[in-house]
Amino acid sequence: MDREKLYRLLRLGIEKGASDIHFQVGYLPLYRFHGDLVELRYKVLTPKDTDAIARLLMENDERGQGQTMDFNERDLAFELPGEGRFRVNISRQRRFYNVVLRVIPLQVRSFDDLNLPSSLSDIATLRRGYVLVTGATGMGKSTTLATMIDVVNQNRKAKIITVEDPIEFVFTHDKSIITQREIGTDTASFPDALRAALRQDPDVIMVGEMRDLETVDTSLKAAETGHLVFSSIHTNDVASTINRLVSFFPTEEHQQVRNRLAENLKAVVSLRLLLNKKKTGRVPAVEVMRSTRSIQECMKDPAKTAEMTEYIARGRSEGMQTFDQHLLDLLKANKISVETAFAAATNPADFQTKLALDGAVPEMDVEEVETPELEPLSVDSDERF
Repeated sequence: MDREKLYRLLRLGIEKGASDIHFQVGYLPLYRFHGDLVELRYKVLTPKDTDAIARLLMENDERGQGQTMDFNERDLAFELPGEGRFRVNISRQRRFYNVVLRVIPLQVRSFDDLNLPSSLSDIATLRRGYVLVTGATGMGKSTTLATMIDVVNQNRKAKIITVEDPIEFVFTHDKSIITQREIGTDTASFPDALRAALRQDPDVIMVGEMRDLETVDTSLKAAETGHLVFSSIHTNDVASTINRLVSFFPTEEHQQVRNRLAENLKAVVSLRLLLNKKKTGRVPAVEVMRSTRSIQECMKDPAKTAEMTEYIARGRSEGMQTFDQHLLDLLKANKISVETAFAAATNPADFQTKLALDGAVPEMDVEEVETPELEPLSVDSDERF
């Protein structure tokens, strides 16, 4: 595997609209489209191939310069100038290198382009507080955060600091000035970067991910001192986000943390990407929570946390919505199928009742959920590789 062949494989992923590219010994190159992995008719990769791919990707990584390949896993960013960026994870599996690349567009897209609710623009214009974007891996958290930062950049004369591992979207200055720091290259850790950020006169801080107690605690302190803090966390919905944040802390601090969250957590945006009705792409189903007095009481009282969904459902006039409410909206707009909606519904039985009452679409068997089969990815000629 030489440089030109690797770059052609990466370009193919960009051209075809893949979200991820996998290189693993014993398999054909794999490209993820709309949530499913598709094989490229190329050749089965050997240990020499994945070793060469890993070395080529690390050549321009400052953290890897001068170091041996003696590691078990590493995260880095890679760019094909003018074509696309990638978030790269290199790991070992059965002694060989396994490489996974997440495709990152060069341009930050708008909320309209991403089919995200307009209420997210209001959240992006908050002046202070804690804002979290949640969802499983590959659900669009980084893309949504980048769009929020871009809204600030276009509308405020502010100092923005991002802390990422690695840097994904690269921003250009508009009305704001933006400092982007990378873990391992520009700073040792998220907590170190956050503590330093508080002394760098920021208005907005974006932390790539909530990974540990110290990062959560320092982010909350930044919000408590009047900053706007954006971040992401791997949780499925609003209620599980609250419980996950609290779980980082010792048991004796749980009530204090709940009080801090009630005072500072201004919004939670939870994402699920769904196959569109034409099966040509994906659209986001989004749960949006905004802070209200009732929501704050649910954050404070663990016995009431599960009731948050009910208050969110009542808060559409305040820019809130549950997943199931948005699924109904997507169905009415003919953007997703009934089967897809049922598969994604928080409570399929309740969702079927709502559909029947709404009368917008016919009833169906909840078990009747199909996944489309995708053909192997073909290219004009294997010789081009």
